Amino acid sequence: MARNASRETVEARVRPVPRYGVFMGAGVVLGVIVALILTAVGSYEPSEAAGVAYPAGQVFGFMLLWTVPICLAVGGVVALILDRSARKHARIVQVQHERVITPEA
Repeated sequence: MARNASRETVEARVRPVPRYGVFMGAGVVLGVIVALILTAVGSYEPSEAAGVAYPAGQVFGFMLLWTVPICLAVGGVVALILDRSARKHARIVQVQHERVITPEA
């Protein structure tokens, strides 16, 4: 089997990139913590208008529906901002690009 190999040197731009999943995951965790704090601070006495008192577990679920998506979006926006600022720290390096072509049997 003969192999054909060709090499060339090209320039590549290398820059640090934030991991979006980590920032969005941190946003979800922050959303759960915020929902827990808001649930702990809330009042569970019956309201005068409806006369209904919601249990703490149900309030926590409602708070999760609001805080988790909002904090998830905030984590994504923070990652985007860090990605934009990382472009300033990009550096250009020389890399060797090698192509190996093997004939099929």
